[in-house]
Amino acid sequence: MNLFSDFAKALSQLSDPKFLWILIKAVGLSAVLFGGAYFGIIWLAVTVLPGSITLPWLGTIPIGDWFSAVAFTGALVMAVFLMFPVAAVFLGFFLEDIADAVETKYYPHLPKVSPMSFGAAMGEALRFLMIMIIANLFALFIYFASTLLAPVIFYIVNGFLLGREYFQLVAARRLGAKAARKLRKAHRWEIWFAGILMAVPLSIPVVNLLVPLLGVATFTHQFHRLNK
Repeated sequence: MNLFSDFAKALSQLSDPKFLWILIKAVGLSAVLFGGAYFGIIWLAVTVLPGSITLPWLGTIPIGDWFSAVAFTGALVMAVFLMFPVAAVFLGFFLEDIADAVETKYYPHLPKVSPMSFGAAMGEALRFLMIMIIANLFALFIYFASTLLAPVIFYIVNGFLLGREYFQLVAARRLGAKAARKLRKAHRWEIWFAGILMAVPLSIPVVNLLVPLLGVATFTHQFHRLNK
């Protein structure tokens, strides 16, 4: 199937120095953000909270040590659940670089396109993040109502979102938003299936960090194949 060929090409390019550098930058920025938030909370707690308090029957309780342990646990939980969406936002800044790396290797005959401005890239990345969060919050009600179907619903919802947003962004680089939307609607089912293929690794910590990178690369190949 052509779709799996698109994915295989994207997967084979993971060793590309351009891809690795983009991934390092995105994950590094995410780690810096989480680290800064963690140490910022600890610094604020040390500055504002007393070192310990004395309670009747309980004696002296070291507030600083207790809060540090809670903050560290909270940071680990946040890293597991929020690292992907945060990394996805940062990778959104490098969408042009990812698509350009794919086109340089596989489609060198194509003319260069004008890259999006930093502000436009940031806007698209944040918009995608908000759509992902809102859609998954609504899907939570269905998750709780039908526990057995929760994984299936997760893949269907996120597959639709990943396919819709990534294909639109990649196609709009070459065709403009209106023509990209028309092409996406004409091939909506294949694009949705490609999104589900991308959504499967989302449930695997660490591996899910590769999803935005592989997603943009896969949909770049898919776009050029469907646009022939």
